[in-house]
Amino acid sequence: MPAVPPSALPASPRISLGPGEHLAAITPSDTTTYSPPLRGLWVGGAGNVAVLAVGDTAPQTITGVPVGTFINWILVSKVMATNTTATLILGVS
Repeated sequence: MPAVPPSALPASPRISLGPGEHLAAITPSDTTTYSPPLRGLWVGGAGNVAVLAVGDTAPQTITGVPVGTFINWILVSKVMATNTTATLILGVS
């Protein structure tokens, strides 16, 4: 597979990736958009987490997320109600 030049990648918002400043309980919703995006999610109840990542046009489902997982490798613009079965989700911004 050929390398993708940086100029071909979608523009991402400029946000700090340092420690989070705010925590908020997340109610999954197919319509709520987080702006600025969430820096991570903490999952308190095991299950699947469907998210729309910054720069994506379709949501993806992270399956089988165990209790106490911190998902911090993606910038999240939506936590979808459709396909999310995990509970006690906190958003970090």
